[in-house]
Amino acid sequence: MEGPKYTATRYVLHVLADLGLDRSNPRLARGARLYFDLVSGRRFNEMGGRDSEVCCTGGDVRIATRLGYGTDPRVARSIAWLIGAQKKDGGWHCWPSRKGTLDSWEALGAFAAIPEGLRSPAMREAIRRGLEFYLDRELMYEDGATYAPWLRAHFPVHYYYDVLVGLDLVTSLGATGDPRLNRALDWLEKKRNPDGSWNLDVLHPDVEDEAYFDGVGTPFFALGLEFPRRPSRWITITALKVLRRAGRL
Repeated sequence: MEGPKYTATRYVLHVLADLGLDRSNPRLARGARLYFDLVSGRRFNEMGGRDSEVCCTGGDVRIATRLGYGTDPRVARSIAWLIGAQKKDGGWHCWPSRKGTLDSWEALGAFAAIPEGLRSPAMREAIRRGLEFYLDRELMYEDGATYAPWLRAHFPVHYYYDVLVGLDLVTSLGATGDPRLNRALDWLEKKRNPDGSWNLDVLHPDVEDEAYFDGVGTPFFALGLEFPRRPSRWITITALKVLRRAGRL
C-alpha cells in the first residue's frame, strides 16, 4: 500500500486528490477506504506516537479532506496532532528539531484543504502563525540562503517543496497582498514562456533513482506528455491561479 514508492496506493491518491478527484469516483473511493483502514492505529490514530510524522500525517489529512473524508474521526485526531506539532517559530519540521523549515509544508497544506467554515479557532491560529513563518522567509529563504531544488517547479508534488508549492499554499489561504510575496512572485513571472506557459523544470527530486523508470527514460509516476524543460499544463494552471489571486493577472 505504501510501496513501491510513488506508484503505490498512497502516492496515487495524493496525485488524484491534487488533480481534483474525490470519492464520487467509485474506484477512487475503494482505494481511499482501503488505505485509510490500513493506516488506522498508525498515523491517523496514534497521534504523537512513534509513527506520527508531520510530512506523512499532513499529506494524509490533505488527501482525506480533498477526497471527502474530512469529517472522519481519524482525520480530526490527526488535525489536533498537527496543531500540537507546530514549532514556536510558527513552522513545522518532519524531523526532530526546535525550528520549522519551509520543506515541511504539509501541515499548512492540510489546513488549506479544509473549508474555512470548518476551521476551529485553534486551526485558524495555527494557520496565522504558519503564514507568518512562510512570509517572513519570503517562501524561499532559510538563514539568509535559498536551496536550489526550491527554485525548480515540479509535479506531481507528493511531499516535496518548491516556491510554486509555497505560493499556491499561502495565496489559497488568503495571503495575497503581502509585500513579502513579491520576490517569489517575481521569480514566477520571470519563468513564464513567451507563449504564456510555464515549463516543468523537473519531474521529481527522486528521478535520479533508476527504480522509478520504465526502462525507456520515463518515470512510472510521470503524467502523460509532461517532460522536463517543456511547457506543462499542471505547472501553468497552478501559476495562473497564483498570479490571479495575487492580482498580477
